[in-house]
Order: sequence, then C-alpha cells, then structure tokens
Amino acid sequence: MTQNETGTRKIRVLDPATVNQIAAGEVVERPASVVKELVENAIDAGARTVRIDMTSVQGGISAIRVTDDGCGMLPADAELAFAPHATSKITVIDDLFKIHTLGFRGEALASIAAVAKVTLVTKPRGSATAAGTRLVVIGGAKKEKGETGTPEGTSVLVEELFFNTPARKKFQKNLNTELARIHGILEGLCLAYPQVSFRFYHNNREQLATDRTTRPLDTIARIFGNDCARELIPVSSDLPFMHIAGFVSRPALSRKDRDRILVAINDRYISSPSVTGAIREGYGTLLPRDRFPVAFLSLAIDTRLVDVNVHPTKREVRLSKEKEITEAVREAVHSALRKSDLIPEVAVPRPQNRELEGAGIASARTPPGVAEPAVPYGAGTRGLPAAATPAPGTDVSPALTEPTHTGTVSTDHRLRQTELASGVPPVTVAVPAMEVIGQVGGIYILAAAADGELIIIDQHAAHERIFYEQVRRSMAARHAQELLVPAIIHRPPKDAAILRELAPVLAQEGVVIEEFGSGSFLVRAVPAVMGKIEGPEQIDDLVSDLLNSDLDRPVSDRERIARIIACRSAIKAGTVCTHEQCQRIVNQLRATKTPFTCPHGRPTMIRFSRAKLDEMFKRT
Repeated sequence: MTQNETGTRKIRVLDPATVNQIAAGEVVERPASVVKELVENAIDAGARTVRIDMTSVQGGISAIRVTDDGCGMLPADAELAFAPHATSKITVIDDLFKIHTLGFRGEALASIAAVAKVTLVTKPRGSATAAGTRLVVIGGAKKEKGETGTPEGTSVLVEELFFNTPARKKFQKNLNTELARIHGILEGLCLAYPQVSFRFYHNNREQLATDRTTRPLDTIARIFGNDCARELIPVSSDLPFMHIAGFVSRPALSRKDRDRILVAINDRYISSPSVTGAIREGYGTLLPRDRFPVAFLSLAIDTRLVDVNVHPTKREVRLSKEKEITEAVREAVHSALRKSDLIPEVAVPRPQNRELEGAGIASARTPPGVAEPAVPYGAGTRGLPAAATPAPGTDVSPALTEPTHTGTVSTDHRLRQTELASGVPPVTVAVPAMEVIGQVGGIYILAAAADGELIIIDQHAAHERIFYEQVRRSMAARHAQELLVPAIIHRPPKDAAILRELAPVLAQEGVVIEEFGSGSFLVRAVPAVMGKIEGPEQIDDLVSDLLNSDLDRPVSDRERIARIIACRSAIKAGTVCTHEQCQRIVNQLRATKTPFTCPHGRPTMIRFSRAKLDEMFKRT
C-alpha cells in the first residue's frame, strides 16, 4: 500500500455514485447516446413499433421518451435493470463470442439514470394483471416505485440530462446539431431493422417515419427519397463465413463525402474505415478520385469472427479475418457493378406548372406536413420506382438547343461572370503579360511571356482564384439573385437538420433556403456571382463541403462559403476551351490580387525560364 509522508492512504475505492458517472461518460456522451441505447433496448425486446418523442425548450433538449410494444418486464426485472452490469443478453463469458443482440454490456439504464431523471413504465406482454410497474430513478438513486396502468411494452422517459454533471452539459452542441446526430443514429437502425416501424417526433412534430416491411429498399426510399432508390443496384454474395446483401449506387449517383455509405455487421451499424474503403475500391475507375458512392450494405458474419466489445458505445468492431472480409466486399461491389447497366439515363424535363409565377411554388407540390403518396416498386424499367409520367396534354416541349457547342457556351457564360468591372485595380505587375499558345488535355493552358518564359497554368485553379475574388466582392456588397423558379431539393432527416442550422449563415451570404414540407427545401436565391443554378447537385455539394471543414486550417463560415462557391462555379479541369477563352482566363488571372494560388493554396501556374528550357535541351 502506497502512503504519502503523513501516512494517509492515496489509493481508495471510488463510491458507487462516482463509478456510475464515469461509466455514464463512456456510454452517454450526448442526447443522441440516450436515444441510441433506449431504441436498441426496444429492438432487443422484440418491439414491432418504436416511438421516440423529444421535447426542447430555449434551444436545449429537455426530455426524451422512447416507447415500444416489446416484451416488457416484470417488477423485479424492472428494478434490477437499473443495477450496473445487469443484463439479460449474456450469462457467461463465452456468450460474448455469439452475440446477436444490440445491447449486452448492462450499463445503459444505469449510466443514463446516473446523470438524469429517469421514469420507467413497463408491463410484460401477455400479462394477466391490468397494472404495470412504474419506477423513478434520479442521479442513480431510486425515488419511487409503484403500480400504474399502461399498455404492454416499455416506456422510458429521460429528463434533466446531465443535471449533476454541468461540465458535460456545457459541451453539448446546439439543438440542430444534436438533432442531426439523432437522425444519423435512427437512419442506421431503420435500415438495419426494416421489420420494425419507427416514429420520431420533436415537439410533437413528426421528423421521421417508417413502416414495417420485408423490403429494405422501401425503407431506403422512405428515408433518402425515390430518386436515390432508383439509382441503386442490388449486391449479394455468399461465403462460408459471411453473407453480403444490400445496395450500391450507380456511378451517376455519387457524393463528395462518405456520409451515405452505411454498413451493418450482424444488424449493427458500425464505423469501419476498412469496409468503407473496400466499397469504394469496388468502383475502381468508375468514380473520380474525390467522389464516393451511396451504399447500404449488411454483412452477416460468423459471430466468432467479430468482436463487438471493443468500444463502450459499440460503434466499432474488430474483425478476425479483416483482409478476407474486405476483399469479399470489394469483389461483391465490383461484381454487382460489372453486371449492371451503368449508362446514365437522360432526365426527362418535368412539366412546368403555369400557376407558379402567379400563385407561388406551393401550388405545384403537396402542402407542407402532408405525406406524399408512395411510389410503388416494380413499376420501373430496372425493378425500381417508375419515373413520374406527365399527364396527357401537359406541355413538355424540350428546351431550344443553341447552335454553338454546349461546352463553349457554358464556358463563355462562366467567363462573362468573372469579367472584372471598370474601376478595379490594375493587373498584377508580378505576373507578366502572356500570349496563349494552346491547351493540354483540357486541364493546362500553355502561354509564352515576352522574355521567352514558358508558363503552364492550371485552368481550374486559375479560374477558381478569379471566381473567389469576385465572390468575396459580391459577398461584401450582399449581391444576391432571386431565382425565377425556386429550386426544390430533398434531403433525409439528418441533412435536413444540418440545413436548418446552416440556413441563417447561408442567407447572410446570399443563399436563401427555406424549409418546404418534410425533408424538402426551397432554394430561393443564390449569390449573383454563381449565375444560373444548373441543378440541386450544386446545393448538395455545397452542403457536403460545408460539413467537411478544413480542420488543419479552420476558417469562418463566410470564408468557407466563398471558397466552395468559387470551386463549384469555376471552369472545371477537362473543359476544352477555345484559344480566345484561354486568353481571357490568363488576362483575368493577372487582374486578381493574389494570382499565384487558388483559395485552397494550390499553385495556379508554374514557369520554365528560357535558361531552364535551354538547360533541359542541353543548349547551354
């Protein structure tokens, strides 16, 4: 026993209250952790319907209730459920190697009750008595126990979360961020358990709803939309130790981030960079290096090969045959893509509602809060939802085509947007006047300076710098353009919560987004410098980029928005430009304040001096 100089003991056994709060810190990080643990318990209890009710006051979450129609508990079990390390999921250590449930550590209720006020009401399924059990536990201490009338199943109400740990409460994010985290958890559970009906309400307003189904694709369409479901192809593969099932997207549907790659192992959605990487590798060269697919895969693996006990919240797992498993995933994805028709379908122009201009956009869609009719599966050409068919007599005449090549017209439009107005500072003297020689691969512009230098310009980086400075000026002047017909974008609940949080910041910079019904938003205005919005994909990529900030060099929201708009609006690498267009890019770059790099720090140009060229050709 170690003692200090006065003989007082330094090592002591912690009291139960402190032990429970430490355990709570591992399991209950935030309100979303409470939702996860309680919903997982409901699923393990055999629930067919799970309802989550959340209330918030003054921007903070005040209460969370999870109600299920599962097996319920007897009075003795209900009381024992709050004891640390009490569980119905395992009995002996060998059970850890054959786990088929979501919860098993026996810490959820004890950990939650250690840092909140918890009221549990439960009644066993098929109970002969009319009354159920009601327990109230505050800060880990039992305060009330008695009988109460209740339906079969279990209801857990959590209030005053972190009331006795103010330091942890202080570090909670704002309401919309917490909502987004809850949506992310529920999306994974809905996809893993399509046979369970889920309902999520915030202040009595429905946020997410799924119906019981035997078709996972129905649940995907319900959460992520029919447009997403139409672009998915099935994946299936059997190995001696694993079965792979699910869906991956055609290359036409891709994202800037990995957020839409959801992987479940033995019905538990987890984070696995190795499996996610294998899915991406399955696409090979079908996707650009900086794009990621949409994927919903379920892996049923021999439980002896999966260790789910490596993380307190079970977010991560350890795989014994990781190399074989990831290779099987890669091959399953590659095989599914190889056997599928991957030629992108041309989108049919949607009929324009003639009442929009006079009556507003709401006349063209289902009113907010009213559910849209489901699209039946099996009606499409690929066994997926059929596209909407215009009603007879509807005007769907295609737009007139320009006689000039489409790419040239688009490039001219972008260059006109970045023509500098009169009165701007003179061209940067540090960059010499250049005469364009030509273009290589639609990526690099070759130019010659008067002193014989050869200058190679990255056209996208250069135009991004030009656009960025235009965007900054436009933002300072608050120049925004209202769209003649607002663009409608549809987002799953998680993205919708994030959009609500970003909306005020975006509005300050000219991107006006308004919520329009469940999961739908109207884009009413964009910064004038962005020009015409070519499709909702621009807004989708804008939001994705905003969520993936540069952690090494954090910048303000305004700066990030300016960089992203510039990147999205600039002429892309691979765009073949005319000689005159290349010269305009060079001239505009010379007129910028900082012509040497793009907003992200990549060089816009490199030079070869005449002396260096002579040396390379051994003319010295």
